[in-house]
This record gives sequence, C-alpha cells and structure tokens, in this order.
Amino acid sequence: QVQLVESGGGLVQPGGSLRLSCAASGFTLDYYAIGWFRQAPGKEREGVSCSSSRAGNTYYQNSVKGRFTISRDNAKNTVYLQMNSLKPEGTAVYYCNARTTGRDYWGQGTQVTVSS
Repeated sequence: QVQLVESGGGLVQPGGSLRLSCAASGFTLDYYAIGWFRQAPGKEREGVSCSSSRAGNTYYQNSVKGRFTISRDNAKNTVYLQMNSLKPEGTAVYYCNARTTGRDYWGQGTQVTVSS
C-alpha cells in the first residue's frame, strides 16, 4: 500500500524550530521529486519547498529561504523539513508530496501552530 505519513508538527513559539518528517511506504523515494506544501485556514495550498529526484536541485518559497531546509534520507525512505525561526504566519497544515511521471502521492498533513 502506497503511503506518505507526516509527523513532527505541533505548537511552537515564534522563533522556535520544528522538524517535520514524512515516511514513505509502498514505493521508493529515490526516483521521486519531493515537496512540502502548506495550507493555512482560509487560504489555498502553497508550495514551501521541493527537491528533484536525482540532481538534488532544491527550491524554497521566498518567505522561508534561509530558515527552512528540505532533505531526504533514502535509506530510511523519509523526507524532512527543518523549520527554524518560525513565524506566526507559518501556522498551517503541512503536507508532503512525492511525484514522478504518472504518479503523485500526498500525505494526510500535520498541523503546525506558531503562537506565543
């Protein structure tokens, strides 16, 4: 069964850090481009960061550049999003995504709340 399961969300104070994990099962992440998206209440889902499958090219939304880092551990078949210096506007449900030609998988999302 193909599955992406996110974890690591929670409540954090402004300026704090969280590391989100996304564990894949039923397929191998090596050949997939991976990405993290988020959806805040009342807003559309937006891309936060992504990484190509082999070349390792990465992309970050301007608002998170220098604070977020996307990575993958192919041995663990897991994707990560390290989030530092979090801001209240980062409050959202965060989703991981894995895609390749003809295949597009999404996790169920994990809630991140940045509040004092």
